[in-house]
Amino acid sequence: MKETESKQILGSSHLDTLRKLLNDMKYGSITLVVQDGKIVQIDKTEKHRIKN
Repeated sequence: MKETESKQILGSSHLDTLRKLLNDMKYGSITLVVQDGKIVQIDKTEKHRIKN
């Protein structure tokens, strides 16, 4: 790959999945796992806050 070329690793299906995960989450994190320039896994860790 030449320096002037850019990889597109975030396709429209990945964006849709990320939007859904983000819309359903109040607290937490999302991790993208990339191999060979492609997203191979999306991890979601959600936190639930307990008020005293």
